[in-house]
Amino acid sequence: MRLDGPESSNVEDRRGQRIGGRGIAVGGGIGGVVILLIALFLGVDPGVLMEGGDSAPAPAAQRQASPQDDAARHFVAQVLGETEQVWGAEFARAGTRYEDPSLVIFSGATQSGCGFAQAQMGPFYCPRDRRIYIDLDFMADLQRRLGAGGDFAAAYIVAHEVGHHVQNLVGVLDRVDQARRGEGERAANALQVRVELQADCLAGVWARRAQETRNILEKGDIEEGLNAAAAVGDDRMQRAGQGRVAPETFTHGSSAQRVQWFRRGLEAGRMDACNTFAAAP
Repeated sequence: MRLDGPESSNVEDRRGQRIGGRGIAVGGGIGGVVILLIALFLGVDPGVLMEGGDSAPAPAAQRQASPQDDAARHFVAQVLGETEQVWGAEFARAGTRYEDPSLVIFSGATQSGCGFAQAQMGPFYCPRDRRIYIDLDFMADLQRRLGAGGDFAAAYIVAHEVGHHVQNLVGVLDRVDQARRGEGERAANALQVRVELQADCLAGVWARRAQETRNILEKGDIEEGLNAAAAVGDDRMQRAGQGRVAPETFTHGSSAQRVQWFRRGLEAGRMDACNTFAAAP
């Protein structure tokens, strides 16, 4: 990627901070390991998936940021800056004002507006405090284990979480939250899948707009992004975690769906192309 723009000023670095709090025990109907993998680095409000259970308070370890950490911080801050430019222009075009999210970098664990957060939950967006939370070390390790490497794959992760922020600003998350109440688990999961696929599409819209205005993409970047989208499909995660696929428990969408919607955003470059709620199941 070619990122020549300034870093976002909306980055909060909490690395090395010690924090106490209640840990989170992973639970759920499809097995703890699988839920952890599904939540991974592309989620919204992890409390939805990680409810229940307690563990002893576990403070995050203190450590000094390495040169590699600083390079990673610079990268995600530049990507966030790119998203601010794109979505600021998109909202202005629609006659509204884009409110920038904050991105919190932490190590091990931190407190979020959605509760106590651990690195193993992966990057996520908390709609309550409008912040994105990322442990850079864990994200990099997860990318390696999933085979989703490359700088654009990492940018896709950030852009997906910013997509959730866009959904929050336009009221999608509130409407879905209301619609999920009173629904059975399968119907609620199906709605959550549409939320996640829309965030994938919005990440594609961002990439298309940033390329048109600032020529950020290099050869192979699109393939990295599509590979990352495929790597985090629920079917692939479940097959790796439990050896079988249970579509009724999907919360993020299959690999094919995630690639489809990310590609749609890339090709269309428009928010109105991302109406996953009107699409066939």
